[in-house]
Amino acid sequence: MPIYALGDKSPVIHESAFVHPDAVVIGAVTIGADSSIWACTVLRGDEGEIVIGERTSIQDGTIVHTTPYAHTTVGNDCVVGHAVHLEGCILEDGSQASSGCVILHRAVVGSGAIVAANAVVLNDAVVPPGALAVGAPAVIKEGRARAQDIVYAAQAYVQKGRHFAQHLRRID
Repeated sequence: MPIYALGDKSPVIHESAFVHPDAVVIGAVTIGADSSIWACTVLRGDEGEIVIGERTSIQDGTIVHTTPYAHTTVGNDCVVGHAVHLEGCILEDGSQASSGCVILHRAVVGSGAIVAANAVVLNDAVVPPGALAVGAPAVIKEGRARAQDIVYAAQAYVQKGRHFAQHLRRID
């Protein structure tokens, strides 16, 4: 797996985290315990810091980046689906960014909230705890998220990461 220092900034990856061999981690990136970073994902902490909490999955093809004035933080027990773009935003504990969504500068996704597939959360937007954000630009639907689904998916990806860490092997 390509893990790169950039200047004096080096990634800090907890020993229990799973980083797929085809993921790329660069610079000021911290990955918490039991988290998983999947194939073709890029975490590029070049302009600011990226923090991934514990038991969080960052799934295949996702891009996580920052700006000099907006770091990216993904809390504990979060689910970030396939081909998501996170840019200088905050996902609070137990939230979900569904496949293909985009969450931009200084946006905050509250605990237990879900950003729906292909939604676009614009700069400075707030998705309240437990809400569902749908559409482009995202429209907020209060109280529509199913937090128990996020918890289940987060737990499943902890197990999946452990399985891959033990059994994944390249055959070419």
